[in-house]
Amino acid sequence: MGNIYTVTFNPAIDYVVRMETFTAGSVNRTTEELVQCGGKGVNVSTVLRNLGVPNTALGFVAGFTGRAVEEGLARMGVQTDFIHLDKGLTRINVKIKAGKETEINGRGPDIGPGDLEALFEKLDRLEKGDFLVLAGSIPAALPVDIYERILGRLAGRGVLAVVDAEGDLLRKVLPYRPFLIKPNNFELGAIFNRFLESEDDIRDCAAELQKLGARNVLVSMAGDGAILLDETGAYHRIAAPDGKVKNSVGAGDSMVAGFLAGWLQSADYATALRTGAAAGSATAFSDGLATLEDVQKLLQNMKEEE
Repeated sequence: MGNIYTVTFNPAIDYVVRMETFTAGSVNRTTEELVQCGGKGVNVSTVLRNLGVPNTALGFVAGFTGRAVEEGLARMGVQTDFIHLDKGLTRINVKIKAGKETEINGRGPDIGPGDLEALFEKLDRLEKGDFLVLAGSIPAALPVDIYERILGRLAGRGVLAVVDAEGDLLRKVLPYRPFLIKPNNFELGAIFNRFLESEDDIRDCAAELQKLGARNVLVSMAGDGAILLDETGAYHRIAAPDGKVKNSVGAGDSMVAGFLAGWLQSADYATALRTGAAAGSATAFSDGLATLEDVQKLLQNMKEEE
């Protein structure tokens, strides 16, 4: 098995607070607080580690909050190889849960050309069979084609790319034949500037992305489960397991991690889909990210639909 690397350009400390009500312009008091390491690639790394899959988290950190991210991931057993920026602070994101979810996301530090080159040098060490996970939006200070540049640099080396992004960020990497892409149904519709009314619509758009270069297209549909169009041409669908949704943050990242864990364990796409759906739901049903125990419990009752 190759090594797995994730890239998070803008990691975060997620400060999650629960309160009975939230009123703007007033003093609000919490009923519960939780501090987590955040960022989409960081989430993928954490869930992979929870599922027993070693990996390395790459990206950029700065200041005392950056040190807190590194230390927090180390305590969870996640290996990191972050680039340390000289200025700024790794961001703090505030997640307010008071009936509805409200998020206040920090900006994060600036990443300069020299810092990017340091990341490219790390990526140049990847070998055939290694996986590289690129997840999330791009900080404003970075070139908008950064994902495209990364995959272009790795082209022809046998590195298996996994991309979880929106719009042009996703569309422009397709010529590099990523191993997996994971839009949700709304992101999928936005790529084609259309509202997807049915599962057939979703399947048709997924097939278009496959024609454009994606090897496997995994589409998450929240409470409606997920579909997978795999590189053999097979179509898979799985229903979401029953459970009470507590937390939407990190569910998509957990699905990506679960899919990779399932694939590495079995080399079977149906198994990868089941494990991905179970991991995504396990996160959605809990206050934190999916654990192995929670995923295993959900897997016992999940079956792929014909």
